[in-house]
Amino acid sequence: MHPDPDVWDACCGTVSLRTMNTIWWVRRDMRLHDNAALHAASRAGAPVPVFVLDEQVLQSRYHRNAKRRIEFMTDGLSALDAELRALGSRLIIREGRVDDVLSAVAAEVQAVEVFAAGDVTPFGRLQEAQVGRRVALRLFTGIGIRPNGAVSKPDGSGYSVFGAFRRAWLSTPLPDPIASPTQLPAVPDGILGIDVVAAPLRGFPAGETEALRRLDEFTFKRIDGYSEERDRPDLDGTSALSPYLKFGMLSPRMAAARTMARGSDEERSGASRWLDELLWREFYMDVVYRQPAVLSEEFNPRLRGIQWVNAADDIEAWKEGRTGYPFVDAGMRQLLHTGWMHNRARMVTASFLVKNLLCDWRIGEQWFMDQLLDGDLPSNNGGWQWVAGTGTDAAPYFRVFNPVVQGHRFDPTGEYVRRWVPELATVSGRDIHEPWKLSAESRAGYPPPIVDIAESRQRLLAAYAEARSRNAVVQRASAP
Repeated sequence: MHPDPDVWDACCGTVSLRTMNTIWWVRRDMRLHDNAALHAASRAGAPVPVFVLDEQVLQSRYHRNAKRRIEFMTDGLSALDAELRALGSRLIIREGRVDDVLSAVAAEVQAVEVFAAGDVTPFGRLQEAQVGRRVALRLFTGIGIRPNGAVSKPDGSGYSVFGAFRRAWLSTPLPDPIASPTQLPAVPDGILGIDVVAAPLRGFPAGETEALRRLDEFTFKRIDGYSEERDRPDLDGTSALSPYLKFGMLSPRMAAARTMARGSDEERSGASRWLDELLWREFYMDVVYRQPAVLSEEFNPRLRGIQWVNAADDIEAWKEGRTGYPFVDAGMRQLLHTGWMHNRARMVTASFLVKNLLCDWRIGEQWFMDQLLDGDLPSNNGGWQWVAGTGTDAAPYFRVFNPVVQGHRFDPTGEYVRRWVPELATVSGRDIHEPWKLSAESRAGYPPPIVDIAESRQRLLAAYAEARSRNAVVQRASAP
């Protein structure tokens, strides 16, 4: 079950309608544009679109508390159904195990093949194996830009350094995106599914139409300033497309192609930097595809078994945005209120939990998965391990983001903090990032810092040094 290299051999706006039925298993490719699995299913027969609400997925630890992300997904399914109906088809949604549901639908419509976008996560690949034992399954590129495992070293192994991965990725041209179909065959009568109720989220309307609108707005109007403004959470400097990429409402390959068309590194530094963000996503997917153990343990064996403090009160204060450091608290409150957080704030809040509070990065990784609309296992895991200094191509373990310095540098007027920390809304100037210097009246009930930055850094260095020393002894003892 490998991605079909022939998927890119024809791109047309109108599919040929055949009498034999096929199944397009909709996964994290909720779109009609640049959809390899849908295109192949249409060429092979008359595709019946099926999405499965699998309780094994919805009740897993990564998703069972992710209420807003599930709502965003549900809204996206409703939008996809409307788009399919406009072309003469419709979306069949059923509950159950994917292999049970897909084999049942295949029998009902007399389909001989199921077409789907291949996943990289362990559970996604397990689902593919289960389905493949029941029905003929063909997998295609669609969740990532290139086929899973396609970017390799000469010996076939994967990369652990982003720069080398990026160079290898860019060395192969991208095929042109596949056009959207202009019509689709009707789903046979009597094929039943459940209805989903759309619950549009303020700030993030779901669906392919909105995703493409945002892509146009960003790449045609704002991408040139991305390099200078991307780290400023007080500005509208990012694309905010990550939730749409998460569920495939936007093709990552189309996003990359659009960005690469803007020009070279020298000509379009903003486009180059945003392409890098797309390639970090590809890089982390490749790491999980090849080494799924990173989802539960440190990639760097020298930093396993760190003696974390994991103080419950500190963790709750961090989750609720009550740490006493305004830049950290603004990020955490933005997450709580919107299900999204600016990337600079993600790095600073993660660093604070791991390196200032000395809490296990897995606690933060799980909390982000509970809250984020764009919660994606590879990117979330890769980002947390990068900050913790335990992952591939990670930041040095002794690098600690000082939240005060970060606030002054990336929120110089305090606008981001004032937006999300209303207690400090009347504070002006640089004082907003050091409110403990203000009077109690000016702080309006805002809490004092829960940890001293300098002291916590020394505690971190000691804990990491102990783990490195202990693991070095173990490695020497186990060496042949």
